[in-house]
Amino acid sequence: MIRDVQPRIECGRYPVKRVAGDRLRVSAEIFRDGHDLIAGVLKLRPADAQQWQEIPLTSVNPGLDRWEAEVELARNTTYRYTIEAWPDAYGSWRADTLKKLEAGQDLGLEALEGRALLETIAARAKDADAAALRTVLERLTSGDDALAVLLAEDTLALARRCPDRSEATVYAPELEVVVDRERARFAAWYEMFPRSQGTDPTRSATFAECAARLPEIAHMGFDVVYLVPIHPIGRIHRKGSNNSLNPGPDDPGSPYAIGADEGGHDAVHPDLGTLDDFRAFVARAGELGMEVALDFAIQCAPDHPWVREHPEWFSFRPDGSIRYAENPPKKYQDIVNLDMTGPHRAAIWDALREVIEFWIAQGVKTFRVDNPHTKPVAFWEWLIGTIRARHPEVVFLAEAFTRPPMLKTLARVGFTQSYTYFTWRNSKQELTEYLTELTQTECREYLRPNFFANTPDILPPILQHGGPGAFRIRAVLAATLSSVYGIYNGFELCEGRAVPGTEEYQDSEKYQYKVWDWDRPGHIKDYLTRLNRVRRANPALHDWWHLRFLPGYHDGVLCYLKTTAQGDQPLVIAVSLDPHQTIDCEIELPLDALRVDPGYYTMQELMTGTRHQWSGPRQWVHLTPEQPAWILRPGTGEGPDGG
Repeated sequence: MIRDVQPRIECGRYPVKRVAGDRLRVSAEIFRDGHDLIAGVLKLRPADAQQWQEIPLTSVNPGLDRWEAEVELARNTTYRYTIEAWPDAYGSWRADTLKKLEAGQDLGLEALEGRALLETIAARAKDADAAALRTVLERLTSGDDALAVLLAEDTLALARRCPDRSEATVYAPELEVVVDRERARFAAWYEMFPRSQGTDPTRSATFAECAARLPEIAHMGFDVVYLVPIHPIGRIHRKGSNNSLNPGPDDPGSPYAIGADEGGHDAVHPDLGTLDDFRAFVARAGELGMEVALDFAIQCAPDHPWVREHPEWFSFRPDGSIRYAENPPKKYQDIVNLDMTGPHRAAIWDALREVIEFWIAQGVKTFRVDNPHTKPVAFWEWLIGTIRARHPEVVFLAEAFTRPPMLKTLARVGFTQSYTYFTWRNSKQELTEYLTELTQTECREYLRPNFFANTPDILPPILQHGGPGAFRIRAVLAATLSSVYGIYNGFELCEGRAVPGTEEYQDSEKYQYKVWDWDRPGHIKDYLTRLNRVRRANPALHDWWHLRFLPGYHDGVLCYLKTTAQGDQPLVIAVSLDPHQTIDCEIELPLDALRVDPGYYTMQELMTGTRHQWSGPRQWVHLTPEQPAWILRPGTGEGPDGG
């Protein structure tokens, strides 16, 4: 009997997630009636292949009948895996015979039984195994000690390579693991409003002006440049500055009101440039080691071409007016939603799939999806599965600030990454509890957290009132607790002006042109650059699983250990949670995990390059608003990244 196969999500209903190059460890509870031994294999194959790779199972807890095996996942694709187990006839004979030998019993009949069993195995063996078994059988009549030959480890290994699987049990259903490319698990995102990257506050910037900013973004260490919608913006019910309902003639409107006479979801706003200009922007990002992510927002302006061409795709009110989007009491008069569950849903779903395919053809591999929790879950499972079948390299990020069951369900059905509640987790207890859930429960098998420190819609209170110290603190926490994190442009400038009583930015660029002074006093660009350099240089920060919280004897300090999957290349990170005060705090270092001599060792603080000569596990850290985090690594590597 095969039970409790792990990893497995909801009895195999959903796949687990890994990255190419990972080793998948699969375990199961395997047992049968009686005392015979068991053998088995982990079976793995790409979903588009028929031939199984088989990896022998190893007993890891005989008392609990626990077995496991692990295998490398080499390709960016979807694999299927299962477990097959069967009675180990020869192993059982050998184990029983060894017990009788130890007890001093006569083994004449056992030798005959062993020979007969080996002859049966030889009869079904093939090629080299058959030849090797014939050689063993010949030795039994050549004067060698027959029993010694039969009991030899080499004979056992040879017999087990040719098992009788007529009584085998195969676990069903087959399980799946989605294997993504490395950028799905390790990336630093920089979100920008393309029209705000220029120098003239009276007009939109162009893709060429956006491209001019790419070297600075790359220098800061970001590798994904995420653009809010770049499509034509509707004119009907266009919003004005600060979300007003009375726009001026030159107000550009919200880029989330997608579609106008110039085109819809497969067009670029003419103020930004042409499609060729966009492709040039993508190419320039690639030259700098970055890729471009696009916002995929399934919503339309009232003057989107689809409204005119396919009115049946939308909902209308009793007075004949089109139904605009609402989240009572909020109203979005400039946006109308597609009827995703109505009688024309098949046509709508296909049209949206074609939109994704169109942008993939322009060089886009990553999509941030706006409000996926307001669309049918079945649609996402179909769309992502369909796209991945042809383009396994594509990454989908779910912007789902919603209730936990829906957030987790979207991750289960296929989203590569997920926004999380990190944005609002500030205290030591909140962060510890939340990261424990993300790293030590089943959700780590399918939910990859992308820790955005801010977004165009969310300026959390700590950033409104904490000054530059808060921005440094939140950057370090995001960049080191998760292996994928992001900031929205203006974060590096410590932009914290909000509409009073809200988390909305004052004079938000969602509704107006904006020109930023990217070198204005008080920026933290150098700090972010060092932080991203440390992230790239230290493999312990390249995933989020291997996290252990450590004693930090101050409520305002969070201390934790990060390692690789192998438990090596450790880092100890201590972060102040107070953006205003200097804190001196005693922490307790896990010297066993750091693999240092407890009597005398060196730790290097990677953000500054400072070296500390210490003895014993308890040490003090000095955290300030200017340097709110110590990232400590054993040894004396050169440079701020320890490289």
